[in-house]
Amino acid sequence: MRTVAVTGASGKLGTEVVKGLLDQGYQVIALDERRSDQLRCKQIRVNLNDFGQVVAGLAGADAVIHLAAIPAPIDYTNSYIFSNNVLSTYHVLEAASVLGIGKVVTGSSESSYGFCWAPSPFDPHYVPVDEEHPQLPQECYGLSKVVNELTASMFHRRTGMQVMSLRFSLILAPQQYAAFEKDIRNPERHKRILWSYIDIRDAVRACIASLGDLEVRSADLNITSRDTLSDLDTEELLDRYYPEVKDRRRRFTGREAIVSTERAQRVLSWRAEHSWSDTIQR
Repeated sequence: MRTVAVTGASGKLGTEVVKGLLDQGYQVIALDERRSDQLRCKQIRVNLNDFGQVVAGLAGADAVIHLAAIPAPIDYTNSYIFSNNVLSTYHVLEAASVLGIGKVVTGSSESSYGFCWAPSPFDPHYVPVDEEHPQLPQECYGLSKVVNELTASMFHRRTGMQVMSLRFSLILAPQQYAAFEKDIRNPERHKRILWSYIDIRDAVRACIASLGDLEVRSADLNITSRDTLSDLDTEELLDRYYPEVKDRRRRFTGREAIVSTERAQRVLSWRAEHSWSDTIQR
C-alpha cells in the first residue's frame, strides 16, 4: 500500500494528515472541493455527493482517509448537514468497495455520544466514557456520525474491508493553546465536552496508524488526549460539575482524561503523546 487518498485534504486535519503521509513516503491523492497551496501532492477537486466523481477521484488509491464533512451543527440547515455527511461517507465507502480498496479510515466524533451539542444537556451514564457508552445525540451532526459508523461497519461485513472510525475530540494545534489558556483556567467552558481534546499531531498519528495491518479490522475508536483541557484534577472536575454521575468505574489520577482511549491503544498500538501543558505553564 503506497497510495492514500485523503478527502477533506484542504481542511485543518486533512492538511496535516497529507503532510504526515508524505513525510512517511506515501503517495497521496488530495480530494477536496478547493485546492490548497499548502499541499505538495496530486490534488483533485471533487464533490463527494456525486458518486461518479468519488469513484474517479479514488481510482488508483490503495487506501482512503475520509475526513471531509461539515464539522458541527452550525452554519447550515440541519437537513443539509445530515445529508451531506451521511451521503458523502456512503459514497466513499461504496466507491472503495467498487474499486477494491481494502482500507478506509473515517473521521467520526465524540459528538456522537451527544453531550456536546445537546439542546437538553445530560450527564454521562458512567465514567470513564468508553466506546460502549450509549450514543445519544439530540441533533443532526452527532446523528450523522452514528449513521456513518454503522455504514462503515456494514461495508466491513459485506466486503471484508478494514474500516476504522475515529471518534476525534476537539482537535487543537500547538499554536492554538495560548488562545485557550483562559478556557483551561475556566472549567465551566468545556464541561459539555468533558474537557476532552486531541493534539493535531496525535490525531495525524492515529489516522496513519489506522492504515496498518491490524488484527481487528473494524472498530470505532476514541481518539483523545491522555489529560483534560483543564488545570484542575479530574476527580475535582467530576465532584464539582458531574456530582450526579455515581458510576465511576475507577479512580482518576491527576488530570487524567475522562474519555478512555484504551481500545485505540490495543487496536492501533497508539497513545497520545502531546499535551497543552507542554506549551502553557500550569
